[in-house]
Parts: sequence; structure tokens; C-alpha cells
Amino acid sequence: MMRTVLILFLCCAMALAVVSLLWGGRARERTVNVIGSTSIQPFAEMLSEEYHRTWPDRKVEIQGGGSTAGLQACAEGIAEIGMCSRALKAKEAELFHGITIALDGLAVVVHPSNGVGAMSRGQIRRIFSGQTTNWKDVGGADRPIRLITREEGSGTREAFVKLVMAAKDNGADRVVRISRKALTQESNGAVKELVKHDPCAIGYMSLGLVGGELKMLAVDGVAPSPKEVAAGRYPLMRPFLFVVKGQPSGQSQDFIDFVLSASGQLILEKEGLVRAP
Repeated sequence: MMRTVLILFLCCAMALAVVSLLWGGRARERTVNVIGSTSIQPFAEMLSEEYHRTWPDRKVEIQGGGSTAGLQACAEGIAEIGMCSRALKAKEAELFHGITIALDGLAVVVHPSNGVGAMSRGQIRRIFSGQTTNWKDVGGADRPIRLITREEGSGTREAFVKLVMAAKDNGADRVVRISRKALTQESNGAVKELVKHDPCAIGYMSLGLVGGELKMLAVDGVAPSPKEVAAGRYPLMRPFLFVVKGQPSGQSQDFIDFVLSASGQLILEKEGLVRAP
């Protein structure tokens, strides 16, 4: 009798262990890790929440860290999907497949009290390189210019460098360095907070995250807006990418399909981004 009870107990324990392993495997399969750009992060979080509401048994974990960190996480298998807020470089495009989930304008922002409303890319370049140091030199008040930039490895910074700091020098392309005097911040939110409280500051950030607390400058005569980005007229425009290595898993592909669906694109559009082409 005792032996029979012991055998039954061991069988039940083994069955529970198998069920636990199978369920744990399914739980892991149902969680997709998405890591990368802090510009894309808040939009991805909104999409993840809506995706989970539609399919409660599926979960998507969103983490920031920057575009470079997202690509690295994707390469190392830590994340199924990386987020990158710039176009892939040639070598990156050989390793990863970039999926454009939206287009974003890169807004150059100042304090609402700043009298300057527009600049050329050349003027912005001279400011961020440290050549122009006073607002009066670009039509503003006699005040020093305080530069706010993003950290190395940020997709927002790399897009800004490509779109603004690149220049022609005797017919050859060259990139002007951002001044070392610029104050470096690690997120769009941090840039926004500093510019919002400093009448002398200038920074750059995602158009979709500016809100109504900052003043956005027209660039080369075009005011930043989703409409101008969609029309291709606003000069500071970049893609928001989901990046994968190889073929996405079923769950990862499901989330990507949701983001690219009409309902997913509508969420992004309502937040100030432009639908994927």
C-alpha cells in the first residue's frame, strides 16, 4: 500500500514538473523583448499596451537604452526586436533587417520666450559647432546660446549629425563636430525639461514628443509638422525602425504585423508620427 502511494506521488510530481516546464516555455514564447531607441520607446509602449489588451495572453516588454544598444541586444539575442531611430548603416543593413514602422520629424526646439522662429540648416550647424554663441547673431536677444545634445550612440543624435552637421567643403562631404561645450542628455524627455526651463537653450528631439511646452523652429523655411514630414518637405526627417536579425519568431512577427496594421498605424499617427510608407 505504502509503495503504491509512493509511486502515485512520484508520478504526480513528475507530471507537475512536465506541466511546469511546458507552461514556462509557453510563457517565455509569449513574451517578446523589444529594446533600443528612447525616441521610439514611448510609442512602442503604447502599442504594446493596446496589443496586450487585444490579446491578453501575449506580452511585449519594452526597454530603452538607445538605438546602438537596441542593435547590440538584437545581435546578441537578448531582444527579438531592436528599435532604431535612424537609417541603418551599410554594415548594419548586412546583419539586420530594418522595418519602417513610422516616419518622424527631428524638431529643433527652443524656449517659448525665444524671439527666433526660423533658421537655416547652416545657421543651426554653426550654433551646434560652437561658431555662433549668441542669440543676437541669428536675430534673437543678446543672450548666450546654451546647447543641449544627445549622447553618443543615440539614434536621434546620429540622425541630427547626418541631417544638420554634414556639410560640403570644396565639393567634398565632411561632418562638423558638435561642440564639446554642449550639455549631453540621454533621452528626449531630459532635453525637453532643460529647454523648457532655460530661455537661452536650444536642443533637438522627436517631433512626436515635443508637445505644447516648447517652440519648434522652422528649418530652411519649412515649419515642422506631421503634414510637412508626410509630404517630404520638412528637411529633418528620419525613419523609426523595428530591427530584426533573421526571420522573426511567430510572436515577434505577430507584434510587428499589429504595429503595421491600420489600428497600430492610427495609434502612431494620433501621437504625431507619420504612417509607414
